Amino acid sequence: MKLKKMLAMVAAGVLALGLLTGCGGGGEQKTGDNKPAATETKKMLDTIKERGKLVAGVKYDVPLFGIMNTQTNQVEGFEIDLMRELAKKIFNDPGKVDLVKVESKTRIPMLQNGQVDIVAGTMTITEERKKQVDFTDVYFEAGQSLLVKKGSPVKSVEDLKGKKVSTVQGSTSAKNIREKASEAQVVEFPTYPEAFLALQNGRADAMTTDNSILMGFAQKDANTQMVGGLFTAEPYGMAFQKGQEEWVQFVNEWLKEIRANGTYAELYKKWFKEEPPK
Repeated sequence: MKLKKMLAMVAAGVLALGLLTGCGGGGEQKTGDNKPAATETKKMLDTIKERGKLVAGVKYDVPLFGIMNTQTNQVEGFEIDLMRELAKKIFNDPGKVDLVKVESKTRIPMLQNGQVDIVAGTMTITEERKKQVDFTDVYFEAGQSLLVKKGSPVKSVEDLKGKKVSTVQGSTSAKNIREKASEAQVVEFPTYPEAFLALQNGRADAMTTDNSILMGFAQKDANTQMVGGLFTAEPYGMAFQKGQEEWVQFVNEWLKEIRANGTYAELYKKWFKEEPPK
């Protein structure tokens, strides 16, 4: 008799628990359309619009592309202007963008962690990087070169045997120069200005990175010059967290649009003082 009463009490408890769960007392949280919150996905562009601003990862240390102007305390450059144009496309307001500082070694982690929506930071498209992030179509064609002091015996990568070459941590430049000049001593720095300073004060015999970046530093110091031509192809793409196909497509369509309407050429000439390549 006691056993029957105990079984009846257990059954009643199970039934009550089931009713509570069915009413939402201890199960999945529901959204307004009765979909489990855990399975609801939101498109990146919708997230950006709801937030009210674009969060863009950009360089703060690359002349012509993204550099901090110490007089105005504003970051400026070709990629900065592109991100303002993208914000204008999304919000009809170029000011609705947060320009977050990234470095070569932090770009991918910051994308993967969701700290930025997009990176426009002199980032070369490579097969290795494609495994970690997604890219737009190419928006700038660069190539690696060398910057030296005028009068330097270094005229090309063939002259780097036993020489010190400065570059930036986490960049393709460091990998490339080790392949192209295996007997050179490669010294890596956290930022481009530090790598450039090493050249200026004699701690490096040459600096190497993309020609587009070296052009900016050469403009800052008339005692330096670029040598050796281009020894790699470095196509730049804007980068995204994996799996945001519609966001990537949106930015690709916008890139086509600004090329067609002349905005891209206008910004290119503003910063590089020449027409963009065909």
